[in-house]
Amino acid sequence: MSRCTVFCMPYPPKTDRQTILSAALKELAHVGIRDLSLRNIAASLDLAPNAIYRYFSDRRALEAALANEAARQLELALRKAADGCEPVPAIRKMSSAYIKFARDNPHLYEAMMSLHAPGHDATSHLSLWAFTVEQVQRIAGSDRAAQASVALWAFLHGAVALEAAQVLGEIKPASGLEFGFEAWLMAVSTCGKPIGALRIKPTKKRANKKVSARERSVRIGK
Repeated sequence: MSRCTVFCMPYPPKTDRQTILSAALKELAHVGIRDLSLRNIAASLDLAPNAIYRYFSDRRALEAALANEAARQLELALRKAADGCEPVPAIRKMSSAYIKFARDNPHLYEAMMSLHAPGHDATSHLSLWAFTVEQVQRIAGSDRAAQASVALWAFLHGAVALEAAQVLGEIKPASGLEFGFEAWLMAVSTCGKPIGALRIKPTKKRANKKVSARERSVRIGK
């Protein structure tokens, strides 16, 4: 009598966390964070909406995961831009890459900047911050790297917001963004000197003109 051995193979899961996140990224690219629909995400995977809650406790948890993924992708873009560059060119290229990322992925960028669920996984956000500080430190020094990084990030986010709102034009030229970056660069390159020390002092020629004007007024008074 022959024997037959039967192996019971586990049934492969229909989905997993990464599959849901990938579907959510596609949905996000079309509708944005405000109109993100868990029902549509589930439908795209042929799942019941409740199946998503097995991997994400609620909508806010999914949004936090999207934000974390956005930070991861942005860091990759910045690392690629800065790779092999000297300090100042690295920051220039990183700044351009930042604005390009936000321009090319507006909904993903918005998700990264949205309010996130308490206790969400911020691993990628922290990694992005650490890399930014590391690059800025090469110019500003370790003592001022964190402050300079906040200033740079605030400037770049402001530039992105202005461009998205389409408020720049002839009377508010986009070239002002380059002016702002140069001002930031000048500030962090002064080795701790106060900004007031950067003011251009009057030349001797200007000083002579003031004296001459005073003398003329005295003569007129006479």
